[in-house]
Amino acid sequence: MSQSPEQVNRRDVVAEVTDALMRYEAALTGNDVEMLDTLFWDSEHTVRYGATEMLYGHDEIQAFRRARNPANLDRRIRRIAITTFGEDFATASIEFERAHENGVTIGRQSQCWVRFDVGWRVVSAHVSVLPKN
Repeated sequence: MSQSPEQVNRRDVVAEVTDALMRYEAALTGNDVEMLDTLFWDSEHTVRYGATEMLYGHDEIQAFRRARNPANLDRRIRRIAITTFGEDFATASIEFERAHENGVTIGRQSQCWVRFDVGWRVVSAHVSVLPKN
């Protein structure tokens, strides 16, 4: 299926995805595990690659969230790039900084979002950090 130019980054769809992404960001930095679970597609097909983990399926993602240490979750967003295709699919890429006692870590996050009957959900995510200089 090809996308006509007017179907890429429709303002209304970008606004919806941006709202979902900001809810995700607030839940992430606030350790709102319930909201994070809600924003990920509840499916065995959902994938999340983290800085140290590879998670397949909503159950593995949920178990990771519940077991992780909630310390040092604050981060500052440096840049966001959202691209939507039609009404029901989007990608979101974020650059972020996280302060530590040894300085600042630069990280990257990418997500694929799909609109389902229940709303926008992350179906695939990847988080990585840049090596320190």
